[in-house]
Parts: sequence; structure tokens; C-alpha cells
Amino acid sequence: MSAQTVAPMTIKGAILETSDAPRPYAESRPIRIGTLELTPPGADEILVKVEAASLCHSDLSVINGNRRRPLPMLLGHESSGRIVAVGPGVTELAVGQRVVLTFMPRCGECDACRTQGRIPCTRGSASNGAGTLLDGDVHLSECGHTVMHHLGVSAFADHLVAHQSSAVPVGDDVPPDVAALLGCAVLTGGGALLNEARPTEGDTVAIVGLGGVGMAALITAKALRPKRIVAIDALPEKLTQGLEMGADQAFTPEDAVAQGLKADIVIECAGHPKAFETAFAITAPGGTTVTVGLPAPDARSQISPLLVTAEARRIVGSYLGSSVPRRDIPFLEKLWREGRLPVERLISRHIELDQINAAFDALASGDQLRQVIMFQD
Repeated sequence: MSAQTVAPMTIKGAILETSDAPRPYAESRPIRIGTLELTPPGADEILVKVEAASLCHSDLSVINGNRRRPLPMLLGHESSGRIVAVGPGVTELAVGQRVVLTFMPRCGECDACRTQGRIPCTRGSASNGAGTLLDGDVHLSECGHTVMHHLGVSAFADHLVAHQSSAVPVGDDVPPDVAALLGCAVLTGGGALLNEARPTEGDTVAIVGLGGVGMAALITAKALRPKRIVAIDALPEKLTQGLEMGADQAFTPEDAVAQGLKADIVIECAGHPKAFETAFAITAPGGTTVTVGLPAPDARSQISPLLVTAEARRIVGSYLGSSVPRRDIPFLEKLWREGRLPVERLISRHIELDQINAAFDALASGDQLRQVIMFQD
């Protein structure tokens, strides 16, 4: 099916109308389920029937105002689905393929794209901030009023249009909910290890912050078989879960620092200035602190610059795991298929689309790892 034969369609989706609603969101209801018009894919774009979409802190950061975006906006980015139509110029994707959607489209031409994942695409970052697709297109409207895209995807709906660079094909044997998590949580947490930390069998790896991304980093670390894995979180239940996921030890941040824990590689996944300070404090001389969390724009941390020099430390920022999705997702898919990457264990529960406000309350409280909306035929 080509784009020329696809008519505009009506879809059901989750629309964020305000970034100032108080919690609990189950009562203030900043997200409304509405009916929207979706126009067909243009050049280099695809139409996807969404199968699964999970809730992520990157969505929450727009809801709570930490990341200001143009509103109204159709949220959602960590997702998977089937391609049902392609626009002109799409040559590497085909109708019928199951794809993972990723939240950083890449033009493949800018200086940032030439860094092989180290720096996010300049055009992709700009379009994400503007609420459009990579080429500036907006395909969503409600009653004649424009609704913006979220991170080039807008997956909290039964169908979406995305730029082809936002999609990576996976095998039909990968369940939709597992595929969805490969595109954000696993790509971010796991990619930080694969692309920035690169642990060896003699390394100790510590994960600070055991949300969905942190747990994804933990199971990826387990697959890479370092000497020791340490899980760190303020919530006792997360420490228990970290041990169940394969960590050798688990500490609260206070205990980790008080006991003088040192790790060769520390992955900070909480997105909080205190978590970054903990991660830096427990990094061993010669070690690497990799931060993947996204704190509020005005957040600040205090560290000793002397230790960076005197102990030959490295501090690395890693956005989306410093990944190239079409390079890294197939490798993560391979680890899953070999039974070495139990992505299923990151899924806390499956929910319905109309439960989304209460589900974001649970995410904000730290009660859930990944809650996945399943879209039925």
C-alpha cells in the first residue's frame, strides 16, 4: 500500500492539554482521550498501526512541566507496531513489518549524526522540541485545530505517522510489548553500557536509580557479564527487585557512600542532582560515570573537580544510550532472543489507554517500572 492510496483517518489518542496540572493526575486529568484526524504519510514517512506503547519519564517530564513543549500534544514515544503504509522515498522499510519506534529521528547528514550516536541529531532535536516530525510536518488535528507530535512518534494512539528514521524493524517473534521497550528503556540504559562504558569481565558496574531505564541497564550489564553488579536506589522494594534482576549487591545511596563503595563504571539513571552526586562519589579512580537521567533544567549538582583530574576520572553524558538505533536495536534483539536479556521482566503491568492519568501517578511515585498500553485489533 502506498501513501497515495491512503486517506486521512480518524484515530483515538491521549492528548496532553496542560503542563501545570497538580497531582494526583487521576483527579486533575491533564491527559484527555480524544478523537483526532491523522493525515497520510508524506515523503520518507510511514504509517504504523500501534500494537504497544509504554509509559516513560520522558512523557512524565512534559506532563509535569520539566520539559516544556508546545501543547496540545499527543504523547507517547516508547512503542512498537506494524507498518500499514509508506510514503515516497521509503526504501528500507516495508508494509507488514513490525517496527520499534525510537524518539530521536536522524537526518544522517549533520555533524552530530556523523558522531555515530555520540551526539543527538541537530535536526531531530530541533523537530522534537518544536513538536513536529523530522521534516517539519504535523499530521495531527482535532476539530480543525493542530495537535503536536511528541518526540517524532506520538504513540499513545492506535495509529501514528513517523519519519522512517524513527523506526527499526524487528522479527515477528519479538512480542509487541518487548519490542516497545527496546526503543527507549533498553536502548537508553543498555546503550549507555554498550556505547560509552563498555564493561570488561573484571569491572564492577553500579546502577544508580532503578526505574525502567536503570533496570534495563542492570539486565544489560548482566548480559555483558562484568565481575560484579551493584544496584542503588532509595526505595527498599527497588533494591529487592534489583537483586532479583541479577545484581550481586544492593544499597541505598546513603549506605553506598557511607560504606565506601567504589565501582569502575557507574550508570546514573535517576535524573536527579543528588543521584548524580552519588554516582560520582562511588566512581573508582580511573573509572567512568555515565549519566543518562534527565533532571529538571534548573537542577544543579556539586562535585569535586579535583577528583576528576587527580583520579583520572571520566564523566560522560549519554542521550538515548549514545545509540544508533538501527545498529544497536538488532544487537539487543539478539541478546533477548538468546535468553540473555529478559526484557519481559521490566514490564510491571498492561493497562488500557483510558487508565493513563492514574498510570502516570504510579510512575511518578516510583511504584512501577514499565506500564504498557496494548492496542487490540
